[in-house]
Amino acid sequence: MAGMELEGFKGDEFTFSSLLSSCKYKGSGELGKQLHGLLIKQSFDLDILVASSLIDVYAKNDNLYDARKVFDEMPTRNSVSWTTMIVGYGQQEYGKEAVKLFRRMFGKDYCLDELTFASVLSSCGFTSGASELMQVHSCLIKLGFEAFLSINNGLIYAYSKCGIVAAALQCFRLIAEPDLVTWTSIICGLAFCGLEKDAVKLFDKMLSYGIRPDKIAFLGVLSACSHGGFVSMGLHYFNLMTNQYQLVPDPEHLTCLIDLLGRAGSLDQAFDLLKSMRKEAGPDALTAFIRACRTHGNLKLAKRAMEFISEPDEPVNYSLVSNMYASEGRWSDVARMHKLINDRCEQKTPGLSWVEIAGYNHLFKSGDRSHPQSSDLYAMLGLLLNTMKEDYKSTAF
Repeated sequence: MAGMELEGFKGDEFTFSSLLSSCKYKGSGELGKQLHGLLIKQSFDLDILVASSLIDVYAKNDNLYDARKVFDEMPTRNSVSWTTMIVGYGQQEYGKEAVKLFRRMFGKDYCLDELTFASVLSSCGFTSGASELMQVHSCLIKLGFEAFLSINNGLIYAYSKCGIVAAALQCFRLIAEPDLVTWTSIICGLAFCGLEKDAVKLFDKMLSYGIRPDKIAFLGVLSACSHGGFVSMGLHYFNLMTNQYQLVPDPEHLTCLIDLLGRAGSLDQAFDLLKSMRKEAGPDALTAFIRACRTHGNLKLAKRAMEFISEPDEPVNYSLVSNMYASEGRWSDVARMHKLINDRCEQKTPGLSWVEIAGYNHLFKSGDRSHPQSSDLYAMLGLLLNTMKEDYKSTAF
């Protein structure tokens, strides 16, 4: 761009759009801001094409505030600019905002396309927004988009994420010729919702139709085997993936396999796998193994696995081993684990759980007391725990 200006050439909207497209990768946010300043100087920020590209740059670099600011300041918008902002919210898992913007777009009679609906459906899945999802579903049926395969695949994904398995299965059954994405969506959805046997059956049915599974499909069935405790099946599918289909396992596949073996108590076999593929396995596999060691009370193997840790590491590994030390009353080792957490681990934003009640999402994190009804919630939790303990005592003898 600087060379063009030195030669006396000025860029147009296509020049700036091309420049912005090169800033859509992570870590290019600062360069995008510099281009934004240049755009304002030359008044190209008012162009729909350029502004839409700028929204995409900010969204892909996790800067939704500036992306929305550019969107709101656009004098005119088209379906591309609306969809780009909706997609940006969806990619950053701001599903509620994506659906709100979709409602506004729908109310202004813009031409909604396949990409818009697919993006909104993905956003509904991120937020587990069942009520929003049903509204979007009604809208796309009204506009005749239910015939699109990509839309149906998005519906299967979204309904599964919301835990509405019956609706996901109904969408699947309505597809005359499901493709690999369709099969994978329903297999992963069933595994996610705890219907592991059904997920495995559908995977086998997919193979019987001659559809070649990819890594994501295998990840879905391995996840189902892991959560269902189907050890022999999980090993069979892993061997099928690597030997028959010649697919190189990703860290996620190895994590599923180690988790599967660990849950079944085959800790020595899981440790051998972790040791032989420590570079390929990744940190999640290590966490799965240490968690299995804690479940089965094997501190010796957990300590050996800790030797595989590379810095910076996840605090959960040290916390799991710390809890194992605490159960044995080894408080000096507990203190040592806490020190290692401070020395070696990056502080991260805690994960959240949520439940939707009457269209409103209630968010929680571990040890959270910020909810306005937290005292009532903890009282109910205590009541449930006491009831469970009494039931256990009554059936234990």
